[in-house]
Amino acid sequence: MATSQTATIPQAKRMFDGATHKLDVWSIFTPANVPSDAINLGQGFMNWSPPDWITKAHHEILDDNVTSHHYSHPRGRPRLLKAISDFYSPQFDNLEGRKLTNEEIVVTAGANGGMFAALTAHCEPGEEVICIEPYFDQYYASIHFQGAKPVFVPLHPPTGEGIKDGSEWTLNIDEFRAAFSPKTKAVIINTPHNPVGKVFTREELTQIAQVCIEKNVLVIADEVYDCMVYDGKTHTRIATLPGMWERTLTVGSGGKSFACTGWRIGWLIGPPQLTSATLAAHSRIVFCTNSPMQEAVAIGLEQAKERHFFEDQLEAYAERRDILTTYFDQIGLPYTKPEGSYFLLVDISKVKVPDDFQIPESCKGRGKDFKFCWWIAQELKVVGIPPSEFYCDEHVEIGERFARFAFCKDPELLHAAGKRLLRLKDYL
Repeated sequence: MATSQTATIPQAKRMFDGATHKLDVWSIFTPANVPSDAINLGQGFMNWSPPDWITKAHHEILDDNVTSHHYSHPRGRPRLLKAISDFYSPQFDNLEGRKLTNEEIVVTAGANGGMFAALTAHCEPGEEVICIEPYFDQYYASIHFQGAKPVFVPLHPPTGEGIKDGSEWTLNIDEFRAAFSPKTKAVIINTPHNPVGKVFTREELTQIAQVCIEKNVLVIADEVYDCMVYDGKTHTRIATLPGMWERTLTVGSGGKSFACTGWRIGWLIGPPQLTSATLAAHSRIVFCTNSPMQEAVAIGLEQAKERHFFEDQLEAYAERRDILTTYFDQIGLPYTKPEGSYFLLVDISKVKVPDDFQIPESCKGRGKDFKFCWWIAQELKVVGIPPSEFYCDEHVEIGERFARFAFCKDPELLHAAGKRLLRLKDYL
């Protein structure tokens, strides 16, 4: 008779795919694996709480509203659906002044849960989904778990010396077109982009849109950093371009917008035929998402305009970006100045990591940036993330010359990290 010590339950074969089965970058650079006094600029979470005007009002709701503790409608709570409609409708000029209806919104278990549901609803096994590299690594797993196949097209990094701009990372539209096949079902477009910080221009998105219309594919527009666009740049929603509304699901995030990544509240906006299928999938995956936190995000959207919240937050993020870049200016390392999001890509090509520095097995056989990031975590006590994790094996060399740092941290923490990073001058 088999016992609990001898029984073996095989995993699903898809779990043994190379990119999904290998130890992910977040598990490698977890606080459990780095010195306890290391400063974490790796993961994109904030080290401050959401605004107190949200949390205080939310506490009152929790005390007085019994329904906020129970199941919500799978589409979303009425208050949040209305808040999303009121806040975002003016940003979709294709609506010609009307408001988004409930049928055009789905509240999801975080933006990632929404994208997973959208792919579940629309992808058949064997179909293909195009991702632009570098890509958020969850895209790969979400596609793969449908039995679909990700197809990768890289952004080309700028060449030459000196500080670069996110706009200098370019998509070759001929390469993008060539990635399509009869099996292509969807394209994921991320703007503002993580980790490059690129904000795709209207002209770039128009070119992308023309191909997507010609090929008749679904577009999942990951726009979770839409409230973080710097220096007067303009964020264009691809869903607003001619012929794109009926084929696009736009993804938003309460966690990114209000510094509450643990609340797990996201949403998708699009035409009813796309949102209804996504709702059907999402309701079978989680049924509904966090009821109390939906109320809190609704409060945030309701009051954001009168409190100038997003304008003030943008200034704060720009200040944090400039603090971190100042230290890399002192070190002498070039970087891509982000137009959007809260990540900084630093070119580490000039840094010479000591030859005798040992890295764990989990970092071996991967991009050179893994060794660099493990070294600075252990020796300089600053955690960054190796961007080669966000590339397919064929394109690792594009990402391995960079390291990603998150500046969604307090200025004091960024200064402390910057002072530690100044030691890099000794290794150029």
